[in-house]
Amino acid sequence: MQNQSIHSIFCCCCCALQTRSSTRVDVEHSGYPRSVRMNQLSQKKLPPSPPEDDDSGVMKVVAMYDFTARESSDLTLRHGETYIILHKQDQLWWRAKDRHGNKGFIPSNYVTEIGTIEANDWYCKNVNRAEAEQLLRQEGKDGGFVVRSSSQPSGYTVSVYAQSSGKGEVRHYQIKQTDTAQFYLAENHVFSSVPELINYHKHNAAGLVARLRYPIGPMGKCLPATAGFSSDKWEINPSELTFMKELGSGQFGVVRLGKWRAQHKVAIKTINEGAMSENDFIEEAKIMTRLCHPKLVQLYGVCVTQRPICIVTEFMENGCLLHFLRQHSKTLGRVQMLFMCQDVCEGMEYLEQNNFIHRDLAARNCLVNERNVVKVCDFGMTRYVLDNQYISSMGSRFPVKWSPPEVLHFSKFSNKSDVWSFGVLMWEVFSEGKSPFENRSNVEVVEEVTQGGRLYRPHRASGHIYNIMYRCWHERPHGRPSFSELLQNIRQITEEETDT
Repeated sequence: MQNQSIHSIFCCCCCALQTRSSTRVDVEHSGYPRSVRMNQLSQKKLPPSPPEDDDSGVMKVVAMYDFTARESSDLTLRHGETYIILHKQDQLWWRAKDRHGNKGFIPSNYVTEIGTIEANDWYCKNVNRAEAEQLLRQEGKDGGFVVRSSSQPSGYTVSVYAQSSGKGEVRHYQIKQTDTAQFYLAENHVFSSVPELINYHKHNAAGLVARLRYPIGPMGKCLPATAGFSSDKWEINPSELTFMKELGSGQFGVVRLGKWRAQHKVAIKTINEGAMSENDFIEEAKIMTRLCHPKLVQLYGVCVTQRPICIVTEFMENGCLLHFLRQHSKTLGRVQMLFMCQDVCEGMEYLEQNNFIHRDLAARNCLVNERNVVKVCDFGMTRYVLDNQYISSMGSRFPVKWSPPEVLHFSKFSNKSDVWSFGVLMWEVFSEGKSPFENRSNVEVVEEVTQGGRLYRPHRASGHIYNIMYRCWHERPHGRPSFSELLQNIRQITEEETDT
């Protein structure tokens, strides 16, 4: 097989350069006098120059996290400092300038535009109720608070920690709006913006369990993953990796804990020889580099210059969701289980919106980080489609007990087959990690599902929760909800369960 550089796979400029070099015009044999030909050529317009840095202040941002430059082309970020965006190379990495005039690339998910609610240190966009309570209890400060996105559309919730009678408690208050778009927690005190409301309640409890004295957020405690270690850095030198303990093994190889440049913890997936072709591996890497979402395990880079080839991803401290469910079954509450399903659904909604099909969604293919956030991983079977339907080639393998009728009989994959699998994943969560159809063979499962048989309601799932699962298992794909619909349903039930 032809040896391909990973750079040539990911960089379209290489292909364009080869095309230009193979379409040379022979001026000497074009049939016109040389003087005429050269004059005509000199009058042709030159191609446009590449975009230059624009420091006119079109967009100013503030850093939400610290970021240390990893390459000479990067720019170091300091939490709270402002920067000017010079050029948006893509949605993941932007070129910026700091107040000293230094320029370089920064991860776009580490900054936010000045004037937005994300610019405030008390705002935690991707923190749910359980995570907010954990953060506040860890700090243990009377008046500690966070503002987070509510399950209601465009809504916000204030979570406050208070020391009452020597025992700490966390209260949650939904920020409401009047008919004239004014914000309030107490009806007698309305404000034109959320920051104004928060500023008022920093000095006045006005019905809250405590004044909002100490903003407590995850800033610096759990940094978001970046798409690659640096802009345009997808191929990693194996000498930069340190291999540590084994974390587990899968269909294609072994996963180990490691470090990049002896600093950054990573997961390193080595590919067993003969387990998968190099082209398949490159395809997996290409797909993962195009995916960037807080609920997807992030790809950092790949190593293809030596064997075994490997893929380097974000490290998830608490491991596989399936094992996590089985190990913590006695301590997991229903609300935590709902949040787990919500995390997965958010990641799958992103895939759905970008026309990606996972094809192997299950608890075993999700990971849990140190904050117990669940992220979807293992895109080895994922395919990018434009018509939302991919028919597998003959002989392909798929997980029978997680697959709908159209996959079992016709190998037709779509976002709707992922929805079916998500219903089974929800069943895994609320059954505390049991195996679906555990006492049946694959042949028996195919027959049962074809005849309309479905998984029973787990004892930890309410009727409303089981109804969501059951809707995912509609016989016909068009009868199943989208991930966007599912996410809305799960958020609504979570809101009712938590009474936020």
